[in-house]
Amino acid sequence: MKVHGWKTTIALAAAATLALAIGAAPSQAAAPAQAAAPAQAAAPAQAAAPAQAAATNAGLSLSDLSKLPLTDRHLSKHERANLAVVLRAYHVAEGSSLDVPTFVKSFTKDGVFNDVVAGKTYKGKALGDVLNNMVGIFPDVHRDLKQITVHGDVVTIELSIQGTFKGPLPTPAGILKPNGAKVDVPTADFWYLHNGKIEKFDCYVGYTVMFAEMGVNLDWASAVGNG
Repeated sequence: MKVHGWKTTIALAAAATLALAIGAAPSQAAAPAQAAAPAQAAAPAQAAAPAQAAATNAGLSLSDLSKLPLTDRHLSKHERANLAVVLRAYHVAEGSSLDVPTFVKSFTKDGVFNDVVAGKTYKGKALGDVLNNMVGIFPDVHRDLKQITVHGDVVTIELSIQGTFKGPLPTPAGILKPNGAKVDVPTADFWYLHNGKIEKFDCYVGYTVMFAEMGVNLDWASAVGNG
């Protein structure tokens, strides 16, 4: 590995690792919403901030839903409650509104967070460690939610993880020093809920993009030569 040299926003959040962590059921395309989906997805992300605040405080109104990039706004009361739980989890994992205890309490007793690409699973106290590690590297970490699908107890979200590389990153080759690089990492999150709490959170992060934006290039030549 060689090191060479990291907005639309919503007040929402969850994220990355090597020796740390970043940390999606099948996507639902609702027939009635298909024609409206492109316009919804293109709506300014800033409009989701009021909806996030509502989720933090209790629930989502129809007005709140209209500000979110939903594939289908015709959600049941149960689905709206599940979406509110997920939006609150994002909000308390943001660098600007970090609340580790609230994030951990959003999960069931045996709830897990799977950083699928990195092959890591976290539960209990480790759920909070993931957030602290991420903010230690990207203090301003933020999630730009691009498309949200709610289907019963499953919430599926396409997003970008954004932030500034300002903290040291432990790697197998040693500590990668921060360089102020900006990252905008494609990500897919799958949240599975049970009785109003998160039972499983599967996160798929584009690590190759993230590392490239941080100034890290994989040394393919050495790998081929060693083969």
